[in-house]
Amino acid sequence: MLKTGMFDKLHEECGVFAIFGHPEAANLANLGLYALQHRGQESAGVASSDGSDVYCYKAMGHVAEVFTPSVISSLPGERAIGHTRYSTAGDTVLLNAQPFSVATNKGRIAVAHNGNLTNAMEIRRTLESEGAIFSGSSDTEVILHLISRSREKSLPAALRDALLQVDGAFSLVMLSRSQVIVARDPHGFRPLAMGYLELSGDQISYVFASETCAFDLIGAIYVGDVEPGEMVMVGPEGLTRERFAPRRPKAQCVFEHVYFSRPDSIVFGRPVGQSRELLGRLLAQRCPADADVVVPVPDSGVAAALGYAAESGVPFRMGLIRNHYVGRTFIEPSQAIRDFGVKLKLNPVRHLLKDKRVVLVDDSIVRGTTSRKIVRMVRNAGAREVHLRISCPPTVSPCFYGVDTPTKSELIAANHSVEEIRRYVEADSLGYLPLGSLREAVQDEGQEYCYACYTSDYPTEIVYLEDLLAAKSRR
Repeated sequence: MLKTGMFDKLHEECGVFAIFGHPEAANLANLGLYALQHRGQESAGVASSDGSDVYCYKAMGHVAEVFTPSVISSLPGERAIGHTRYSTAGDTVLLNAQPFSVATNKGRIAVAHNGNLTNAMEIRRTLESEGAIFSGSSDTEVILHLISRSREKSLPAALRDALLQVDGAFSLVMLSRSQVIVARDPHGFRPLAMGYLELSGDQISYVFASETCAFDLIGAIYVGDVEPGEMVMVGPEGLTRERFAPRRPKAQCVFEHVYFSRPDSIVFGRPVGQSRELLGRLLAQRCPADADVVVPVPDSGVAAALGYAAESGVPFRMGLIRNHYVGRTFIEPSQAIRDFGVKLKLNPVRHLLKDKRVVLVDDSIVRGTTSRKIVRMVRNAGAREVHLRISCPPTVSPCFYGVDTPTKSELIAANHSVEEIRRYVEADSLGYLPLGSLREAVQDEGQEYCYACYTSDYPTEIVYLEDLLAAKSRR
């Protein structure tokens, strides 16, 4: 059940990584975060343990900026967890960077998680009324307080106790002096893959990550996913798996396949690139266009555009080139250069676009402002017609489970018809992939995905207006 009301988003997108039993655990965690950098560019952190203590380093910035050789050498031990984070404006502070490392009555632990707890503020208010002190505004702190206050003696039991009190989305990695523990929420909103590295002899090192592209970089073998509602503990005694929560209907985030995950990853047991190419093929079937070239909006539109071109027979061309080296800060001329931000990231290949009827393929339209600038860019480069094709349905509702989306009032598809959006973005035609085709592209025969951003049908109860306003007043 969903309470209605206007709100500002306070959620975050993240990548998590964990490794147990490797002599270069911190270094491999660093490499894993490199592969997960697309999941968060605001801060990065790694915590490690050598059996006697837990060490942690985190800072604002990209992974390459944060983890210098001297930093890695200060993180000893054969077990480590890592986190890379993106947050909304106003929430980008070091206090909220993860992992969190704290001393508890269960020993020193470090925790990082990807997702969003829908009842976090309700729990937080209760804890604060009982004297709890919070240093930041992250949901993860709520979990730490619940662990510390649990009457359970062992850390796995205390974590189980804590997770049974929270609702919403989480893929969580935890480090103690002797263990790595990972867990996934009962609906399985956010991904968490499991694998191993072969070491000398018959020894293996266990690894966990938000996406399998992190395994590819370090040479780990993917064996499957941490199941929804499952906790996996790795310690000196080996690996133990247990279900900590009752079974609930799966609600895997379909946006991981539409946009968020890397196309070379396996997410929810399915290759992302395969899903995206099929999205494009189905889009060509449902929304054909009489055109000369198919052009992706890079990088997120490339796989779908390849599928669209293959299905339609219209040639694929990289008519827009992305600048991958745009810094996080620059001085923007206020009026001197029109659409400066988009031009900084994208540039048209004019000879490929001039006098052409262009099918422009992108993964989504959110507010519509960027889409309008890109359509203008293609038209100004000489395109005769611009037909915009979107490889998902209209985004009509915000996400409460860990993907940063604007308010409902800011989502253009929540407030305007497709024709009104077409006129706003200044395209000659506009086509969205139907919801049924999206289900087909991810082969969702068992209704195991969450489509709330396209349907407003949320799989959990969300009580958010008062809580989010309270959280915002703390910033």
